[in-house]
Amino acid sequence: MAANTLVERARRRLAISRAHQISDQRTRSIAELVAARAPQPTKAPVVFFNASTRLSGVSLNAAFGMLAGWSLRLQGVPVVNFVCKRGMTQCVLGTDRREPPKAPPCAVCMRQSRVLYHGGENVVFEFQPDAALDAALESLDLAGLSAFTWQGMPLGELVLPSARWILRRHHLHEDPTTLRILREYIRSAWSVGAQFHKLLDEVRPAAVVVFNGMQYPEASARWVARQKGLPVYSHEVGLRPMSAFFTPGDATAYPLALPEDFELDADQNARLDAYLQNRFQGNFIMAGVRFWPEMSALDPEFLTLAKGFRQIVPVFTNVIFDTSQPHANVLYEDMFTWLDEVLETARAHPDTLFVIRAHPDEARKGKASEESVAEWAERRQVEQLPNVRFIRPETYISSYDLIRMAKFVMIYNSTIGLEASILGALVLAAGRSRYSQADTVRFPASRQEYQRELEALLLAPEARAPERYRQNARRFLYYQLYRSSLPFDAFLEEDQVWAGYVRLKDFEPRALLPENSPTLRAISEGLFAGGDFLLKEE
Repeated sequence: MAANTLVERARRRLAISRAHQISDQRTRSIAELVAARAPQPTKAPVVFFNASTRLSGVSLNAAFGMLAGWSLRLQGVPVVNFVCKRGMTQCVLGTDRREPPKAPPCAVCMRQSRVLYHGGENVVFEFQPDAALDAALESLDLAGLSAFTWQGMPLGELVLPSARWILRRHHLHEDPTTLRILREYIRSAWSVGAQFHKLLDEVRPAAVVVFNGMQYPEASARWVARQKGLPVYSHEVGLRPMSAFFTPGDATAYPLALPEDFELDADQNARLDAYLQNRFQGNFIMAGVRFWPEMSALDPEFLTLAKGFRQIVPVFTNVIFDTSQPHANVLYEDMFTWLDEVLETARAHPDTLFVIRAHPDEARKGKASEESVAEWAERRQVEQLPNVRFIRPETYISSYDLIRMAKFVMIYNSTIGLEASILGALVLAAGRSRYSQADTVRFPASRQEYQRELEALLLAPEARAPERYRQNARRFLYYQLYRSSLPFDAFLEEDQVWAGYVRLKDFEPRALLPENSPTLRAISEGLFAGGDFLLKEE
């Protein structure tokens, strides 16, 4: 049995290696065609930086940056890639949180970089230690590292989201592992920032494009560029498969301004309804991941339990370490502070069944939370309360069935809030979300106001959402799906190896010109013509 397992593993590794070799060769071939056909530059350069997108293979966001850069070069815009060459003592993707002293896999990453940036203008950065900085960091505790500033650069603030992401928790422990990671991230962030500063002075770009903007290498670069008054654009995966979201704001906040006069016509409504029909059945993928491999109806036991209460209020949570969370934490310090208050409210309202649902991504293999809602529920003995039902992340009951039974819905900033509004439910949000900007949910202005509204809703005979919430939610979702999610499926397909990783289709470089690609037209106009990075309505 063991021998068979070893053979299968060897075959799997060989298949992965072969698939990536074929993909890399296609990338090099197209890169050479782009280099051969790019005209002489006529404009100021654009700097691209995405050190946190991948190690080996081609992730979606690595591909978005590569294709956008190729398109610009074919338009006569010089592109400078800022490329890591052992430039960080610990990068985000290369950190082994179980063994922090372990060196990141730099050789693998640099080999992939040579493929992705083949034939381009590349400026590499290597780690440059700073003895004075090291001395200043040596004796700092968790609080000191988290708030650390060096020569005006808020390094602690810049690296915290990455430390939380890699450690899979919001509340960091004061332990050697955490302190080491924070120190190495700060040292590396300073080195990245100093070299990026030098690069910007040398090339004087028109703009900077970074992935995500919250992971510390890109966050450091973005901070430096903004200090210089340069426009910085960030990108993340869009809502549809093989799509990207570009913005001059923070990509993880997904700023999106709906025109006041935008209304869905009959065709647009039908298009959205078709999407929602699939989504409400769990049939959707984002970033190569299907979050609901199955979806089951509410079981008879739960339905019997629910009959014993005056009303049902679902409570939907988030993954605590997600890079969207810093944008959400406006009323509350973090989601768990809010959940603690929800629990106190539940104790005061025994006639209400509160159904607290953990996010399914909390238990995703390879990304499971170390500080989870499941852990919180166990620690707080949530299920000992007769009017609280906790649904674990690996339990695939339909959230939409819960919403249809609910008096109203409570969320932090989960996407389910937008869907609940579309279903006609009144949604009370405790965290800022991408859709709270569009008058789709109730999002109180303060923590005190939130508590007053929650109490009023629980005591009211009924809770009805204004019709404008549902209509605005539909408008916002349509914009997200079909205007701001820029499709790259003309150029990319799944690599058949890893979820969220892709390979290039076979296409001619001219397909990357704005006149031949609505996606790349939107990106080019967004970078140079005051565009909004939105697709034109066909």
